[in-house]
Amino acid sequence: MTDAHPDDPLPAETRIGRAALRVADLDETVAFYRDVVGLTVLDRGVDEAVLGADGTELLVLERDPDLPERGRTDAGLFHTAFRVPSRAALGEALARVRDRWRLDGASDHRVSEALYLADPEGNGVEIYRDRPREEWPVAEDGTVTMTTEPLDLEAVAAATAAAAERGDRVPPGTDVGHVHLEVTSLSAFEAVYVDGLGFALGMTGPDVRFVAAGGYHHHLGANTWRGRTTPAAGRGLAWFEVVVPDAAALAAVRERLASVASDGAVDVRVAERDDGIEVVDADGIAVRVRTP
Repeated sequence: MTDAHPDDPLPAETRIGRAALRVADLDETVAFYRDVVGLTVLDRGVDEAVLGADGTELLVLERDPDLPERGRTDAGLFHTAFRVPSRAALGEALARVRDRWRLDGASDHRVSEALYLADPEGNGVEIYRDRPREEWPVAEDGTVTMTTEPLDLEAVAAATAAAAERGDRVPPGTDVGHVHLEVTSLSAFEAVYVDGLGFALGMTGPDVRFVAAGGYHHHLGANTWRGRTTPAAGRGLAWFEVVVPDAAALAAVRERLASVASDGAVDVRVAERDDGIEVVDADGIAVRVRTP
């Protein structure tokens, strides 16, 4: 364990852990993430299912049919982004989506190639692969920059054919690369996730923020594109995890968040958990910070 100070940024080893969704129809949602996204069911009960890749938990689905649907003005999830380790694996995902679901969009962001879709309950999903880091465009200030251009879907499909691969499950190395949120206030987002958690601010726009640790293009995104005005409520995102490398990094996060909470500029609640802390931001979005 290394020493950490509240003024230090999050360590480069910081990553996103699991994401959890509250859903009405557990069977249908499990089938989507298994058969379309390609995750493996690791555990299944009456009211909860855990899915992942190569034994690693990535997604928790919590059945709660009594909760209302997420409202049109509610903050919450824009998408959960599952990162696959190769272009061939992205091609496998494309084939599954084409065979079994519907593709809502596909983009080349220059740092990554991404497929976009929505699950049966309307939760956004991204499946993407990163380009090699040395190919990422960088601005004069050192910020990684992204663009949104059409993705060459047939080239992605051809990568799978060339590798003689076609899989019903995502390969080892797949993880949750980032989570993108819909928020009511970008300044409140920055107060919690930059000033509090310690992510570095990356590429920004009038209505979007990207933040990351270790020079990644983004571990978290936040946007106000749809004009959300009320805190998260109803079904949808239950919580997601930020995994820091050691207890010192966790202690620094705890101290930064205490400072943000005491300042009173934004409403943030912090509670202790057995494996770390849980933060509920001003939009009612829960983030669990833990060590590996």
